[in-house]
Amino acid sequence: MTESSAVPPEASGGTPRNASGPAPAGRPLSRKNLLRAAVAAGAVPLLAGGGVALARDSRSGGTPPALTPACDDGDDPTPEQMEGPYFKPGSPLRTSLVTSGTPGTPLTVSGYAFGRACRPLRGVLLDFWQADASGAYDMSGFAFRGHQFTDADGAFTLTTVVAGLYPGRTRHIHVKAQAPGGPVLTTQLYFPGEPRNATDALYDPALLMNVRSAGPGRQGTFDFVLDVAQQPSPDPTDPPTEPGGTWAAGTSYRAGDRVVHAGISYRCLQAHSAITGWEPPLVPALWERV
Repeated sequence: MTESSAVPPEASGGTPRNASGPAPAGRPLSRKNLLRAAVAAGAVPLLAGGGVALARDSRSGGTPPALTPACDDGDDPTPEQMEGPYFKPGSPLRTSLVTSGTPGTPLTVSGYAFGRACRPLRGVLLDFWQADASGAYDMSGFAFRGHQFTDADGAFTLTTVVAGLYPGRTRHIHVKAQAPGGPVLTTQLYFPGEPRNATDALYDPALLMNVRSAGPGRQGTFDFVLDVAQQPSPDPTDPPTEPGGTWAAGTSYRAGDRVVHAGISYRCLQAHSAITGWEPPLVPALWERV
C-alpha cells in the first residue's frame, strides 16, 4: 500500500517537534542541541567519521560500550513521534526482516537502549515496521515488520533494507520501544543526507541514525534513551560515600552497611562475607532494598 496524497496522513496528529529551532524557554542549549541545529543546517558531516551524537562512548572491538556518567546533558530522552496509519500489532519475533532474495539496499541497524543515567536496559521490546524498497507497506501480512528484545548489554541489531520513498515522506523506520513495565515510546528513525528531510513535516534531526556504506549495503547505528529512572553508575575513582561502598565479592559487610548493585541501593541485614551468587537481589535474608 502506498500513499497518493502529497500531504502525509502521518502529519495529521499535531505539530511536529523541530529540534533545530530555538530551545524551549528555561532550557539551556546543550552540546546535543547545538549539534542537531548544525546537522539541520548542513554544517556537520553525517556519514562515518562525523556522525550525530550517540548516547554512548565510541569503542572498538565489538565490545559493549563503557557506561557514561549520564545520558541527559540537558536534552530529553529519545523524542516521540506519531504512530502513523500503518502500524499492526502482533508482529513476529525476529531480528531480520529480509531473506536472501529480498530486493533493496541491505541495511543493518544496531545500537543500545539506555535509561536516563545511561545504564543499559535489558529486555527492552523494540517493534520495528517500515516500507519496502518500493515505498509500500504490507497491510495483509507482516513483511518488514518484527519485534525483538535487547540483550543483557542493552544491545539490539536489525537486518532489513533501506526503506523506500512514498509521497509526502522522507525515508524512515518506525519503532515502538518499551522497557519492562515502562511506558511505550513510539518514534521514527531517519537517514542522513536525504533531500526530502528538508520538506518532511515530521522529520526530526534528533532521530537521525549514523549511517555508513558497507560493501553493497549500509550500516546504521542509533541509541535509544528511554524515560526510565536509574541511579548513575558509581565512579570507581571516587571514595565510597556509604559504608561498604559498591557490592563486591570477598568483602566483609556488617549489618547496616549500604551498597549499590545493578543501580539499586541495598542495606545489609546480617553481617557476612560476600561471595559470588550472594548478590543482594538473590539473598533477601542478607540484603534489604532501600
